[in-house]
Amino acid sequence: MRLKNVLIVVKDVEKSRQFYHDLFGLETVLDSGGNLILTEGLVLQDEKLWREALGREVVSGSHSCELYFEESRMEGFVEKLERLYPSVRYVTPLTAYSWGKKVVRFYDLDGNLIEVGTPSQEM
Repeated sequence: MRLKNVLIVVKDVEKSRQFYHDLFGLETVLDSGGNLILTEGLVLQDEKLWREALGREVVSGSHSCELYFEESRMEGFVEKLERLYPSVRYVTPLTAYSWGKKVVRFYDLDGNLIEVGTPSQEM
């Protein structure tokens, strides 16, 4: 058995598709109306469909999980993030740790937690 995808719930699939394309270069693999599969195995699902499937409300910003990306040029990434999405909500600003790793944490458009850090081999 293997993990196939990770699904996150979003209010506006098109805006979220653009967000993940702009920042991480993810492309659409499959669009099935309210469900988008992006490269790297990320699935965006429309909040209305998710509520119907579960019969429950969506709780954003729960901090129970995060999407993790790696980037070697962290300062450039943060500049791009702030230029394209100036109202981004940070959890932690760009932080350089004593062992050499740099990390930034922020929310996507729907309150899903994202961490971007330098690759392990660069530490």
